[in-house]
Amino acid sequence: MKSYLVAYDIFDSKRRYGVAKVVDSYKLDGQKSSWETPLDRKSMRSMIEELEKIVLDEDRVNIVAVVGKPILLGRAKSVEVQRGGIVIV
Repeated sequence: MKSYLVAYDIFDSKRRYGVAKVVDSYKLDGQKSSWETPLDRKSMRSMIEELEKIVLDEDRVNIVAVVGKPILLGRAKSVEVQRGGIVIV
């Protein structure tokens, strides 16, 4: 399982709510339109399929793999994704 950052900019409020609802079901933490999500391949494919039903060409959804150690500022916490669970350090 890898950790991903999902960020979106959705033009329409109704679609934005739909995208937020989908991403929220996979998220670990985040706020507004940027979420940290631990996903395996099956979960990633499932989330993408759900989002493809909502997102239009005018919208933007970026899913970026978190590689290496993140730079943490403020109240940010390091999160390790391990098989079978999540460890917050």
